[in-house]
Amino acid sequence: MRHRHLNHEGYTLAAIDDLIARGGRGDWAELRQAVMARTELREKVLAVCRQYVSDPYAQRYHFWKHYVERLPA
Repeated sequence: MRHRHLNHEGYTLAAIDDLIARGGRGDWAELRQAVMARTELREKVLAVCRQYVSDPYAQRYHFWKHYVERLPA
């Protein structure tokens, strides 16, 4: 998935935010694989998701926050 106006392919905070907010199942599967393979991405996903914790309707972010928190170290 090309993310908004971003012109790179890395998992920046903006790209992760866009993936969670606008991505489909295939995009989420890619993010899941990346998070499982690269532990440094876990903290990035959590940093993005923490911004939305106070919004009970931001269910996608709540899902990813809980998913990443439950991954083995």
